[in-house]
Amino acid sequence: MTFYQPVGNEVELFSAAADNGLPVLIKGPTGCGKTRFVRYMAEKLGRPVHTVACHDDLTASDLVGRHLIGPDGTYWQDGPLTRAVREGGICYLDEVVEARKDTTVVLHPLADDRRELPIERTGELLQAAPGFMLVVSYNPGYQSLLKGMKPSTRQRFVSMSFDYPKPETEQVIVQQEAGCDSDLAKQLVSLAASLRKLKDHDLEEAASTRLLIHTAYLIRSGVPAIEACRAGLIEPLSDDAVTVNALMEVVYALFGQSEE
Repeated sequence: MTFYQPVGNEVELFSAAADNGLPVLIKGPTGCGKTRFVRYMAEKLGRPVHTVACHDDLTASDLVGRHLIGPDGTYWQDGPLTRAVREGGICYLDEVVEARKDTTVVLHPLADDRRELPIERTGELLQAAPGFMLVVSYNPGYQSLLKGMKPSTRQRFVSMSFDYPKPETEQVIVQQEAGCDSDLAKQLVSLAASLRKLKDHDLEEAASTRLLIHTAYLIRSGVPAIEACRAGLIEPLSDDAVTVNALMEVVYALFGQSEE
């Protein structure tokens, strides 16, 4: 089963929403475990999950489905949202605010007590199967006036806020996921704490738990710690050479410069 370390009452809250057929909105920074949590809960609840990475070009047809041409003529193919509605699964829309507004409107009748999906091209009005659940997520740090979620949409969801775990919890996650020893996990978490203090000054995004796990994998594979931190943690945070060099000073302070 997918490993997930709870940090609060998120498991109980999600389960209660699922039991009552309520849609869930998960807010939190990049790499803090939103997608992993949804996968974990899908397995825990025994429901299939259909994940959609939202983007500017995502259309309603990408979610609902479209007619295709085959050897025997045209046929209808369900999209991930429709498949979840029919079979009673979870449809997870990652970074939902990246999708076009005219695309997310299709979610409204599924996110209230109607729990139905009209498919104009086939004339169907699908009633969601009992196990169907709509889950969306986004990073509030990326929000703008143009890409924020409309209040009329946001108020349809039970909302949960995620953040990076407390140090002791994050150490357990890094150690478990990367299979590294506790000392390395503690060092990397300490490094992340120092880097996160710089987020509002030099970085658009903070050092995520995901990047710590990537770095631990590299070190476990024999890559020297300094090189692993640069490739797995620092370079993904910035393209600016001056900023990268400044962040590496934090790495040197913790791991030393003997490997350079």
